[in-house]
Amino acid sequence: MTIDAATFARLREIADELSQLPMKPRVEIGPQGLVMMLSPTTPHGLTVIYLRRQLEQQAPDTLVFTDTDMQDSALGRMRVPDLMVLPTDLIDSQPQAALNPRDIELVVEVVSKSNPENDYRDKIADYSAMGIPLYLIVDPGRGTAQVMSEPNGTGYGETRTYDYGQPVPVGRWLISTDNLPRYR
Repeated sequence: MTIDAATFARLREIADELSQLPMKPRVEIGPQGLVMMLSPTTPHGLTVIYLRRQLEQQAPDTLVFTDTDMQDSALGRMRVPDLMVLPTDLIDSQPQAALNPRDIELVVEVVSKSNPENDYRDKIADYSAMGIPLYLIVDPGRGTAQVMSEPNGTGYGETRTYDYGQPVPVGRWLISTDNLPRYR
């Protein structure tokens, strides 16, 4: 479902206002409108840190963003992935408000304990429609990592699943899941 431009603009204004609250919620715009996320748990946060370090070490010609908006106004979507990788040479072409999804090389989501379907259902559709070439879903509950490639507009043509402990090839990266924490 695409959100029309006027509705998206209003939702974006509301999202910006909500993000200024003292509790600093993460706010996204998905197919049903505004989505507010709770603060991540410690295992979630540690997983993001460990993954970010690996991505940065293996590709110094990229920037790894966290807690940054990525927006596709034509689709009426704004997402705040756990991690996004953007080639350094494209940073000057980025708008001030949100990153352009067409320039993103990889998006990483760590599945939340409270809302796993958001990463597995809604974001697969949104990231594919936004043209994100690689989507990595890391799930501390299941102890798995899924690499999705070949976006087709509604999903991904290729999905590979790895158990924690297996090396995870994602484009030009090789991710170690050996020490990633699990949910209890």
